[in-house]
Amino acid sequence: MPYLIDGNNLIGHIPDLSLADRQSRFQLVSQLDRLQKIKNTRVIIVFDGPPEEGLVTGSADHGLLSVVYPERGKSADNIIEEIIRKQTDLRRFFVVSSDREIRYFTRKLGAKSLDCAEFHRILKGALREFRKDAELQKDEEAPTPLEIRQWNDVFRKKQ
Repeated sequence: MPYLIDGNNLIGHIPDLSLADRQSRFQLVSQLDRLQKIKNTRVIIVFDGPPEEGLVTGSADHGLLSVVYPERGKSADNIIEEIIRKQTDLRRFFVVSSDREIRYFTRKLGAKSLDCAEFHRILKGALREFRKDAELQKDEEAPTPLEIRQWNDVFRKKQ
């Protein structure tokens, strides 16, 4: 189930992020990249304004994660509507925005609409699960012979 995300709108609904903070776009893209890997689904993020230097230039495609910026004279809403119109199967296509007009347009064409607060709960849950999985997958390394000797010395001294 692909996600089409109104990036600036979502940033405005996540407590730790702010449109005034340049790093917020980087943090959001990083979180959505993890979500994409967890759910193994396509994620398209559309940001208003000029491309963030260092994040991407224009549109960037990172496998199943894409970051899109509107060309001059267009808004993220215009781009989101264009992307929705191009989809062939909207039954399993999720659009994330709290913008009423985008949500109405989305539902009218048959895609599923998620408001930003609802999606943020999904994102937090997926990231929590990701951290748990990462903890479980930590490799345990056998101690080196030097470490064994050092621990043996420590325990011998205590006896």
